[in-house]
Formats: sequence, C-alpha cells, structure tokens
Amino acid sequence: MKLTKKHKAAIKSYLRAVAASGIACILAIAADMHPAYATLLAAAVAPIIKAIDPNSGLEVDYGVNAK
Repeated sequence: MKLTKKHKAAIKSYLRAVAASGIACILAIAADMHPAYATLLAAAVAPIIKAIDPNSGLEVDYGVNAK
C-alpha cells in the first residue's frame, strides 16, 4: 500500500499529538505529578516539538487546501 504525501503528513501530525499526550501521561503517573500540572507541561511540549521541525505537518500538506 502506497502512502501519498498527504497521508504521510497527516500520520506525522497524529504521531506528534500522541507523543505530547504520552508525555502528559508519563508525567502524571511516573512522576506522581498532579494531573493539571502534567497537562500544562504537555501543552508546552507540543509547540516545542512542532518548532523543532516547523516545515513538517503543515495543515496545507494534508488539510482541505492541500494540493
């Protein structure tokens, strides 16, 4: 099964979101942190992950306006 660039961009964006939520879960459970604080830290991690590679996962790659 071949994946188009649209599919690859959507999968990459999804995996980025899963990584951010995984960080929140790990912080809340393993570090015995209050869930609200873990959620705040995870909310800060998602933009940092996106900033590392700003050209990947742009919505124009897979959204309604995709070519």
